[in-house]
This record gives sequence, C-alpha cells and structure tokens, in this order.
Amino acid sequence: MANVTVVGAQWGDEGKGKIVDWLSNRADVVVRFQGGHNAGHTLVVGNTVYKLSLLPLGVVQGKRSIIGNGVVVDPWALLAEIGRIEAQGLTIDPALLGLADNASLILPLHRDLDQAREAAALKKIGTTGRGIGPAYEDKVGRRAIRVADLLDWGAVEAKIERLLAHHEPLRRGLGLPEFDGAGLLAELKEVAPKILPYAVPAWRELDSFSKAGKRILFEGAQGALLDIDHGTYPYVTSSNTVAGQSAAGSGMGPHGAGYVLGIVKAYTTRVGEGPFPTELFDDDGKRLGERGHEFGTVTGRPRRCGWFDAVLVRQSRAINGIAGIALTKLDVLDGFKTLKICVGYKVGDKVLDYFPAGLRDQQAATPIYEEMEGWQESTAGARSFRDLPAAAVKYVRRIEELIEAPAALVSTSPERDDTILMRDPFQD
Repeated sequence: MANVTVVGAQWGDEGKGKIVDWLSNRADVVVRFQGGHNAGHTLVVGNTVYKLSLLPLGVVQGKRSIIGNGVVVDPWALLAEIGRIEAQGLTIDPALLGLADNASLILPLHRDLDQAREAAALKKIGTTGRGIGPAYEDKVGRRAIRVADLLDWGAVEAKIERLLAHHEPLRRGLGLPEFDGAGLLAELKEVAPKILPYAVPAWRELDSFSKAGKRILFEGAQGALLDIDHGTYPYVTSSNTVAGQSAAGSGMGPHGAGYVLGIVKAYTTRVGEGPFPTELFDDDGKRLGERGHEFGTVTGRPRRCGWFDAVLVRQSRAINGIAGIALTKLDVLDGFKTLKICVGYKVGDKVLDYFPAGLRDQQAATPIYEEMEGWQESTAGARSFRDLPAAAVKYVRRIEELIEAPAALVSTSPERDDTILMRDPFQD
C-alpha cells in the first residue's frame, strides 16, 4: 500500500507527533484531515522541540504538507504558528504548505462563544476554549466563512450578517456584548493576503499525487475515543477523529487511506472531563504522569493517567480499521514491579467486553484487571526488539493478543530514532 493513515487509538496524546515525523521521512506528502488548533503534537529533534497545532508534521521534514478541508482553521493562530516555527529555523512557504481552499475558518466570535459556554456550564466538557466546536457548528449550519470566500468580499459581508443573526441571541443569553461585524470584516481583509497564498484545491492536488504514485501520509489529531460519534459523548471533540475521516477531510476518497496505523500509549491518559475506567489516583498514577511528562501540548493541563485499557483499544481497532499499532512510551513503565491491563468491565451485575455507549454505564464501568510482571531494566532508547527485557516483550505480545492487532512500531523515547520497526506501514 502506498499510503498510511495515522490515528490516535485512545483519548489523544499518544505520541503521534514522533511517529508521524518518523513516517514523514518515508512519505512524499503529509495531510492533516480534521480538528483545529485544539490539538497539539510535540516533536523532539536533537536539542530542538517543535510544538505544532495546525501545521502538518511534514513541514519539519521538508515534505509537501496540506491542511485539509476537514480542519477548521483560525487564520491568526496559523500565522502565529508559522512565525514560531520559522523562528526555530524552518521556512514555511506556499511551496511547502498548502491550505485547502474549502476549509472553514475559526473566527473571534467562535472563541467568545466557546469560552462563555464553558464558563457557564454546570458540567464542563473541558474544551480548550479556542472556538473549534462553534466553528464546526457554523460549518454544519451552512454559515461558515471558508478560505475561498476571502476572494469575494461581497460574499463575506453577507456571511457575517448571517453569522451575527445566529450568534447575537446566543451572546445576549450568555451576557456577551454585541459583536462588531465591521471590525471582523476589517480583520479578515487584513489577514487575507497573508493566508491566500497558501490556498489550493487540496483534493485536486492529492488526486494528482495519487496518480503519480506518491506516498501520502494522513495525520489525524486527538484520539478515536474523542470522536464525535464513537467517543465518550458528550465529553468528546467536535469532529470525527477516526480513520474514515481521512477521506472526507482531505477530498481523497475512501480508497486513499491505505494502511491504518493506530498510535497506542503503553498505558492510558486523558485530558479534560469524562469517563476513564482505569484512571489511577494513587502513587502509580502520579508516577506515570511524572515519568511520562504528561501535560497537554496545547493547554499545559496535566493529563489523567491510568493502566492500559485493552477493551478500549480493541474497540478503537475495530472502528478505525486499524491494521497495526505503534506502541509508544514503553520506557515510562520501566521499574514497575507489577503492571495491570484492563481486559473487561463490570457494570452492575454485568460483565462487558466492550465500552458501552451510554454515559451512565461508562461512568459506572469498573475495570477487570489482568496482572503482569514488570521489568526493572531500562528500555529507554532501545532500537531492536532483542534489546527489550523479556517481561517487556511479554507485555507487548499480550497487548497484541488482547487488541487483536500487531505492533508495527514500538517507541522507547521521545527521540526520533529511538523506534523499533517491526513492520513498515508503507510496505505492508
């Protein structure tokens, strides 16, 4: 298969950045297909740490990188990110970066609404407050301003009027001041010349790449358990995060996904609110967080930590069509005498081998654990399966059995080259 689609198979923050960067070296094109700048990828290259939110990771490798139509784009955030990355020595120009001309924009009124709703909510979702959810709402409501609209100011003025007709009652209800439509128009006119040079018909470019036999890497954001349909609803993101979205969010079509690689952390973490059956509140959970440096790339919020949940990942394998996994952060488990893996749940008097859809049952799910011997040796920096302790090998093999998918890669540190290749997704 020529193409690879990379998705997070848990609640995000699985270490996709390093794996996508590693695969980018083998790809010709890298495409981001959903989400917004609520997602973040951290990449360590030597002594340099790159933190990307909207830019596909291919920019670090100098590969053609495309922000697809499935992404909602804050143009000011995109320009700020370009500036930060260029300050680190990279050049981001239209020859390197393409922005789908049919992508929808995140506007200041979206940020206002997102933050006001979260502040007023009795039960918070835990959004980043960056306007992603309201921007997707306007996209589905056919009110969105898209990149291509910045070439037609008559269309933009009409769309601002339509947006304000929808948003003003919401703003009044939340105690927000009246929004300045004329000011927004002026801001868009100021930012448009900086954004439009990147605009391309992404679907057409990808079709040409496909016909030419180029290797395309589709880069997902967040994780499958935050998917708007398949995640822990309503504690989810506002887009489809599963591998199937790579088709709609890029314009490539279902045939383009290729090998689906699920990124899986060797334990489990989650940022924000929502059910988390294997969450730990003891010293083991604290140790995972400290050793794994578990803080959100975008928000800096500490991540909740817990044991590996094979039930969730097996479910994620099914809904994504995952062919293989990249198991990350194995080295964080070094030194634990005993490790636990969730193999089922008790919900009342029922035993379940899947994660239920209802929020009440999700919150009531008690993990059924299988214990395994840990290892005292270091796995950090291992680049061959032969370098791993026997107990670590058994742990990886047991995960493969339980989730019903093989490990294609195993990551043993944040460094790019500390990766054990077991199967090349571009060749499988």
